[in-house]
Amino acid sequence: MQHRIIVLGAGYTGAIAAGRLARRLHRDDVSITLVNAEPDFVERVRMHQLAVGRSLRPRPFSEMFAGTGVELKLARVTGVDVDRRTVAVVEANGAAGELEYDTLVYALGSGWNDQGVPGAAEHAHEIASRPGALRLRERLARLDAGQSVVVVGGGLTGVEAVTEIAGARPDLDVVLAARGGLGDWLSPAGRRHLRKVFGKLRITVHEDTAVTGVEADRVATADGRSLPAAITVWTAGFAIHPVAKATTLEVTGTGRIVVDGTMRSVSHPDVYAVGDAAMAMGPGDKPLRMSCASGIPTAWQAADAIAARLTGGKLPNVPLRYFNQCVSLGRGEGLIQYVTADDRAVRAVLTGRLAAVYKELVCKGAAWAVANPMTGLPSRRRRAVQEPARAGSAVRASA
Repeated sequence: MQHRIIVLGAGYTGAIAAGRLARRLHRDDVSITLVNAEPDFVERVRMHQLAVGRSLRPRPFSEMFAGTGVELKLARVTGVDVDRRTVAVVEANGAAGELEYDTLVYALGSGWNDQGVPGAAEHAHEIASRPGALRLRERLARLDAGQSVVVVGGGLTGVEAVTEIAGARPDLDVVLAARGGLGDWLSPAGRRHLRKVFGKLRITVHEDTAVTGVEADRVATADGRSLPAAITVWTAGFAIHPVAKATTLEVTGTGRIVVDGTMRSVSHPDVYAVGDAAMAMGPGDKPLRMSCASGIPTAWQAADAIAARLTGGKLPNVPLRYFNQCVSLGRGEGLIQYVTADDRAVRAVLTGRLAAVYKELVCKGAAWAVANPMTGLPSRRRRAVQEPARAGSAVRASA
């Protein structure tokens, strides 16, 4: 009987984990099912580009996983019973179903977080999803010259969004409201470059400004000001998909699954979590931040650990660390901030057009890794011993 692996979510981490597992395990011994609500891959790191009207290359999963043995299940995950090892789903036609697994890879990720601020859910736009980016795209296209757009949130997402909008629509009054200082996580050289680009793009910045309310045409701040906003774009943090928190898995207060160094749940050894869904520790015993830069290495780690445990191979022992932060600042500018292993900025930066090209190559490389899951597949396979999971079966690994 085949060992049943189910991967929930086909963002960067889920899709990469599924492809890597297919590459390492023999399809006669293992079935791999990838559950996702949409039929094509969404480049989430490009949602700010989609929002201003740029076209993204279509990447259908039917083509990406053709011939790999990975089965795509188009459905929305509504629940997971980790004690019964089942996943509840609703398919596109509304039919409810249940899937059984022996090993689960949880990669449902995160969405936008309105932080409970009054009016944010009703009036603000989000770009954490493709539907959200498309709604903002439609709204921006109808905006007249001179009207104001306020981007709330001074992190990486907010900085990329506000510079993209200002670059694409120089006729608008574009504003960033940041709870802290502009680029306060960057090195001095990084902050100087960021301010230089913001100046060229004529972006108004309100630093140390907490937004306490959102209305249809303005935002309210903690210091009593009211900022005009024909459109408010909310980028102030992410919320974890709620399914995991409703299970008996050990999770953090925000719903992230607590995992060990191999991305295995500390409470349920047949469950692995990757990407934003995982509370994984990096250098200095610091939690990895929610990002593509963190997520892809966790997907590699989980897939390799699952393959090793099923085939009796050596467990991966690759430290999860950071090298740089890549920030796009519109289409012609970028910022590469080099960092320590635990993500603290160092003096070195790369700026300007070369940094924009670097960032574009990183984005293309991440998408390529998802779209080419079987590249380098070895032609020989060997028999190995499976960790006990289902009686009477053995799993072979790629040689």
